[in-house]
Amino acid sequence: MPFKRYVEIGRVALVNYGKEYGKLVVIVDVIDQNRALVDAPDMVRCQMNFKRLSLTDIKIDIKRVPKKKTLIAAMEAADVKNKWENSSWGRKLIVQKKRASLNDFDRFKIMLAKIKRGGMIRQELAKLKKEAA
Repeated sequence: MPFKRYVEIGRVALVNYGKEYGKLVVIVDVIDQNRALVDAPDMVRCQMNFKRLSLTDIKIDIKRVPKKKTLIAAMEAADVKNKWENSSWGRKLIVQKKRASLNDFDRFKIMLAKIKRGGMIRQELAKLKKEAA
């Protein structure tokens, strides 16, 4: 299977380390083989090491080093946020954040719901086995 996520201008990446952790950024310029100039609507344009970036499948069509307003318009036109939230990777991160924000009582309620669900599944399975026999 060929590699499809290339470091290129317009590639959307997820920051995996540092103070911008968890943010979606767009590569607007490649500085050298180790660093890129990245930008996002809610952050200041800065250089970032490739080791701190996880490339996504999302790519937007922009020129090299666009103005902030142009970048924001291109991101909205490409519907980057919605594409990310509908991707399996994005959904997984959303679920992780939700679980991390749960308190002890919420985890307890979830445990009880899982036990109840398991019991109902067992009952239905027993009914089906009884009918089949």
